[in-house]
Amino acid sequence: MRIAMGYTLEQLSDLEEIRQLKARYFRCIDTGNEAELATLFTDDVTIDLKGGGYRLQVSGRDEMVEFIGSSFNSDVVAMHHGHTPEIAFSSPDEARGTWYLQDRFIDPVRNTDTVGSSLYYDTYRRTPDGWKIAASEYERVYEAVTPIDPAMSITAHLLARTGRPPERRADTSRWLTWHEDATND
Repeated sequence: MRIAMGYTLEQLSDLEEIRQLKARYFRCIDTGNEAELATLFTDDVTIDLKGGGYRLQVSGRDEMVEFIGSSFNSDVVAMHHGHTPEIAFSSPDEARGTWYLQDRFIDPVRNTDTVGSSLYYDTYRRTPDGWKIAASEYERVYEAVTPIDPAMSITAHLLARTGRPPERRADTSRWLTWHEDATND
């Protein structure tokens, strides 16, 4: 059966599963849920994120989970919102998606408060366990980094309880390239 928009019922179901997949991705980052995060990627996932002053390149699910767990840790406060998904099927078992990201990353250790937005470009692959993220990249639309306002009082901090403590964090520098002038990327 075809729907008026040209999607089959299976494709509509697949679209919702992909939207739920990306929602779980954002939630798992912000809550330190590494076990569930690991279930969202293919084994061979590739990641290429271009921020204002950095570029992250990761290959493989284990590296991605290690990076996220070590970066979104018990010291930081994080918030990621994905909006306005545009998802298209390239085959019955592969889809591409574009998402608008709004995020905030407060790092009391570095005394920085980063806010920004990005455009995510993802590839999703159907596996025997459902849809997974096979590739993901983003480029910043904007990123603003300021010192933490001395008047800021963080009164709730979930990652303080659920994020990785310092003794379990990996050195993430092997996956990151830092740039002083991000306008040349």
